[in-house]
Amino acid sequence: MSSRLQKLAAVYRQHLSVPWQEGLAAIQRVIFAVYDKTDELRLRAQLGEFSLATQQAGRRWLLIDLTDAFPQWMAAQEYRDAYFDCPEDLEGYQSGELAGFVRDLVARLKAQIAAEADAQTVVALLGAGTLFGLAHVSTVVEGIKDAVPGRLLVFFPGEHHPETHTYRLLDARDGWNYLAVPLMAQDIAHD
Repeated sequence: MSSRLQKLAAVYRQHLSVPWQEGLAAIQRVIFAVYDKTDELRLRAQLGEFSLATQQAGRRWLLIDLTDAFPQWMAAQEYRDAYFDCPEDLEGYQSGELAGFVRDLVARLKAQIAAEADAQTVVALLGAGTLFGLAHVSTVVEGIKDAVPGRLLVFFPGEHHPETHTYRLLDARDGWNYLAVPLMAQDIAHD
């Protein structure tokens, strides 16, 4: 594991060592584990560290991988061949066809969370980077945050700017202001 990811796992472990406060608003139960986009494969190889930290803190771990969400959605579309012939038909996705992808994704995530998570579960979303250009991570998080009874952990390849509470996915587009709890490798407390 890279030293950055080791530090991120340690920050996560430290965050879980604090008892969970009851009655928090949904946004206060969202955690973004922010890491460098170049560490994506290393992070995936080391997910066990985060799962183990969760279990050692007496919590349940539910990993949901978004990596194949769009290909699976597209494969189910009746007009998928037409989209491949004319991909510009998917432009303007906020009001166009990709809005259907986001609605479907949020509905599927909520159903899985309802079936598998309880108030002691950390629901971990992996693969946020695969949504780039298709859906805003903030839209997906907003759509599911109220459905998560425990904590929502979003593995976020990008940047967080604490002075403005902004996040930038893959460091590639303008950030958005979001009040989730950010965890970053440099946040580890030193004894």
